[in-house]
Amino acid sequence: MLKEKIQSCAREYAADMIAIRHHLHAHPELSYQEFETSAYIQQKLTEWGIPFEIKATTGVVGLIEGRNPGSRVMALRADMDALPILEENDVPYKSTNPGVMHACGHDVHTTCLLGAARILQQLKQEWEGTVKLIFQPGEERNPGGASYMIKEGVLENPRPAGIIGLHVHPGLEVGRLSFRKGRVMASADELYITIRSKGGHAAAPHLTADTILIASQLIVSLQQIISRNNNPLMPSVLSICSFQGGHTTNVIPSEVKLMGTFRAMDEAWRFKAHELIRRQTVGLVEAMGAEVELHIDVGYPTVDNDPQLTANAWAQAEAYMGQENVLETEMRMGAEDFGYYTQVIPGCFYRLGVRNEAKDIVHNVHTPRFNIDERAIETGMGMMAWLGATVNL
Repeated sequence: MLKEKIQSCAREYAADMIAIRHHLHAHPELSYQEFETSAYIQQKLTEWGIPFEIKATTGVVGLIEGRNPGSRVMALRADMDALPILEENDVPYKSTNPGVMHACGHDVHTTCLLGAARILQQLKQEWEGTVKLIFQPGEERNPGGASYMIKEGVLENPRPAGIIGLHVHPGLEVGRLSFRKGRVMASADELYITIRSKGGHAAAPHLTADTILIASQLIVSLQQIISRNNNPLMPSVLSICSFQGGHTTNVIPSEVKLMGTFRAMDEAWRFKAHELIRRQTVGLVEAMGAEVELHIDVGYPTVDNDPQLTANAWAQAEAYMGQENVLETEMRMGAEDFGYYTQVIPGCFYRLGVRNEAKDIVHNVHTPRFNIDERAIETGMGMMAWLGATVNL
C-alpha cells in the first residue's frame, strides 16, 4: 500500500534529512537574502531528478508528476528564511552566522518538504496527479514572500486545486499533528509612530511639548480604543514593542519613535481599527502640542483554512498517524503569509509537534533556545508526502 511505502521511505531517509536540517540550521539567512539556502535546495532537487524554476529571486518551485499528471494538482509549501536572533543552543549544528538563527523552524519546514519531494519522486508511479513544491523566501518580513511568489505566477501553470503547509508547534508533543478548519491565524500590521516637538529642559516642560509623556499617554490610549471598540468574540491585540527617545536625565527629547504590531481575527474590524488608530494618534498628539507621523504598514491577511480541504487532509492524517495522534489546533494571534495563498486557492495550514519535555525541548519559536525533537522530521516529511499524494478537493 502507498501509506506503508511512504512510511518506509520516511524511515529510510530520516537520517539523511536530519543531516540536511543540520546544514540548514547552521547556515541561516535573513528574509530575501536566502541565496545559499536556495542554491542548496536547487542542488538537492537536481540530485533527485526533480525539475524546478526560480521565482522571486530566491524562491524555488519544483514539479513532480505522478501517473495521470493532469488528473489533480496539489501544492506543498515551505518557507526558508531565518530571524535576527543570536542562538543560545549548545549543539553541533548551532548557527554559524552570528545574530541570525532559524528560531521559527523554517529549516524544519524546508527539510520536511525536501524529504517529501524525495519520497514523492521515488514513488511517482504509485500515486496520481502532480505535486507542486513551493520553497518560499521572506515569510518573516513584510510584505511577505508569498505575495511576491503569487505575483510571479506560482499558483499558475499548472494551477493547484489547493495548497498545504505545515508549521512547527513547540506546544505539541513530537509524533502528533494538529489541524483546524476555518480561520486559524490573525492578520498582522506594523505600526510606526514618530512624535516631534522642539524639545527642551526637563525643568521647564511648560516651554515645550513633552514627547515622552505624550508617547506614554498615546500607548495607553491606543490600548483602550482597541479593547473598548472590538467585539470580544473576535480577538485582536495591539502591542507597542519599541519606545525610542531621549539620551539623558534632564532633556525632553525633540523626537520619540514608537513601533508595534496590530493583530486581528476579523478583516472588517482590522481596517476599522486602522482608522481609530489614526484618529486617536493625530488627535491626542496634536492636542498635547506636538506633531506626529503615523505609518501603518499593512501586512499579512488572516490564515483561513478551507473547510473541505482541511477535513480531507485531517482524515488522511488520521489514516497515516492514527486518530489519537491528530488533534484540533487552537486559533493563534500569530500571523503567517500563508494567508495570501488562502485568499487565492483553498489552503490547509497545520501544525507539526516538536516538543519533548524529557529532553528540555520546550522553548517557543522566536526565542534563542528554540529547538525540536528531530523525530519530527520523519513525521513531517512522511505526512507532507502522504498529503501531497492523496489529498484532493
